[in-house]
Formats: sequence, structure tokens, C-alpha cells
Amino acid sequence: MYKFFFDLVFTRMDPEKAHHLAFRWIRLAARVPVLRTLAAAVLAPRYKELRTEALGLRMHGPFGLAAGFDKNATGIDGMAMLGFDHVEIGTVTGEPQPGNPRKRLFRLVPDRALINRMGFNNEGSAAVAERLRTRVPVFRTVVGVNIGKTKAVPEAEAVADYVKSTERLAAHADYLVVNVSSPNTPGLRDLQATESLRPLLTAVREAADRAVTDRRVPLLVKIAPDLADEDVDAVADLALELGLDGIIATNTTIAREGLGLKSDPALAAETGGLSGAPVKARSLEVLRRLYARVGDRLVLVGVGGVESAEDAWQRILAGATLVQGYSALVYEGPFYARAVHKGLAARLAASPYATLAEAVGAATRDHSGKATA
Repeated sequence: MYKFFFDLVFTRMDPEKAHHLAFRWIRLAARVPVLRTLAAAVLAPRYKELRTEALGLRMHGPFGLAAGFDKNATGIDGMAMLGFDHVEIGTVTGEPQPGNPRKRLFRLVPDRALINRMGFNNEGSAAVAERLRTRVPVFRTVVGVNIGKTKAVPEAEAVADYVKSTERLAAHADYLVVNVSSPNTPGLRDLQATESLRPLLTAVREAADRAVTDRRVPLLVKIAPDLADEDVDAVADLALELGLDGIIATNTTIAREGLGLKSDPALAAETGGLSGAPVKARSLEVLRRLYARVGDRLVLVGVGGVESAEDAWQRILAGATLVQGYSALVYEGPFYARAVHKGLAARLAASPYATLAEAVGAATRDHSGKATA
């Protein structure tokens, strides 16, 4: 039914307008008590065997919504209603900004992919913090807050910009993510270099600790799939050195060559970050490398091309405690999270592992239980 609707309606609409329309419907449904209860019963069944503990948090399962869908924290309950076990909002910047000029979102339907050059369009950290502060949750779900650099802020002042967002948002976040991997803010990816990343992460950690004194807000960093292997290793080592809680792998890619894209070459050549099925292989490769490097000392979050329960299961076996999706929601529709949960439960039952936690990293470990490269 959804595929028919997608082909008939959404493919005829501008992708960004279609996103706003669908998101509006989700938010409206979540505001109607009877409707949201019925929707959650159908779309968000719970599986006890999938219950997950990560980052000191308890979740119904390991599968969450990646940042980018709910930029301003306006639809957290709606996404929980659809079955996502955690919702990562943002990316939020220190100051409000409109993002890049439209058209800035493109569907590559034959490739089940998206290209975006949104440019961190959001209402800014002050407005989002106030919305989170006054939110009355309908569904219990973990809320992550993804923060990035305001475009107008010079790279030399980036640390202060991230600190500003941290001071405003940390108290309202179950976990924080430092995004240094979007390709759509000039100079942002340069912050992934360890000489730039070390002072940034140190400052954000200190700001979060100042802002929230009654608990430790978990801090993660999100990296790009385009990093060279040695740079992936360097970020992993830095995360351990600084006592970070985790790494999210990966963001979108600027690569186009070697991905076997079937879409019109002119469309595929649009500038921006490519997400969806074409990034699956590299994202999984980066995840395996990270787990081989850090083992269970950090929480790894696998994202990028997660279309199905099998994709989520492979991320878990590769070392991900948590898994996220976004682009596939556009193509799979409202039953996306339900299908992932059902399939994960079936795969766990058919596996030699008693719990989901036992399966984390199993494909990367050797027989002695140690991580292998």
C-alpha cells in the first residue's frame, strides 16, 4: 500500500515538500490519543528479547532514527509512535539558520538513495532547548541531540559555537552527538582531523559537565564514511583517549564513483551528501574497523544504508550496539521500524546467541573473544 502511495503521490512531489507533508501527518497523528495508541500498537510492538542497554540508558530495542529527520525536536513522540527506540534530533546549530538554497534534497529512486545539501537548516539551539524543556512526553523514548557548527561562524570560532549549543541543550539530552561529518557546511569535515577534534571534544565534554551536574551526559562523535582507514583509527584512538562514550558510523558520503549508481548521471552528480543503500558497504566496513580497534570500550552506532532487519543484524554482528535508519524510511514507509524489529527478533532466535548483547561484534571477534582487525 505504501509503495503504491509513494509511487503515485510522493514521487510527483518535491522531496523536501513531501518530507514536510509526511512529517506533519506523523505529528498530527501523535496528538490524537486514540489514533496514536492504535498506531503504536500496530507499528511499535515490543520484543523483550530486543531490550537494549547502552550509554547507561535502557531502550526498548537497538533501532533508532538518525539525525536529520526531526531537526527541531518537533516530532519526537510521532517517531516513537512509528516504533523507533531512540530518536536523534538535529543537527542543531548555535544560531538559527535557513540552510542552503532550494532545491537541496533529491531522490535517487532506482538506487534507494537520497542526496541532500540541506546545510543544517534549523531553529537554533536556544529555540530547540526551550522546546525540549517544555516537552511533555507521550511515549517513553531516548532522545539524542546532534549538534553542529553554525555556517556563519568561522572555523577558528567553531569550538565556542559548539560549546554554546552544549550549554543550552545538554540538560535536555539523553546523549549528545558532535557532528563534524556533514559535507554541507564549508570546512566542517576539517574538524575530523585529530588536531582539531581533540580541543573541540574536550571543550564540549567540559561544557556538558558544567551544564549538567546531577548526571553524566554521554558524548559521541559522528564521522564520515569518506575518512581514510588510518583516520578512522585515529578518531577511534582519540575517542578512547578522551573518554568519549561512543562513535556513530557513518554520515553521508560525497563519493559517487564505484557505487554502481543506476540513477540519471546528472541527478547523481548533484552536490551534497549521498545516503541510503549505496553507502551500505563502506559504512559497514568503517564499523568493523572501529570495533576491531575499540572492542566493547565504546558504544558504536551503525548507520548508513540500513534498509532491513538483515542490514541491522549485520551491523550488530559487526560491532554496533545501536543501529539507526533514515533514508529507508522514505522508501519503506511507516512499517519500516516494525519490520526491522520483527526481523531482528527472528534472527536472534535463530542464532547461537542468548541475548542481543552477546551478538554485538560476534562477526569481528576471533575465537578467543578478542577483537580482530
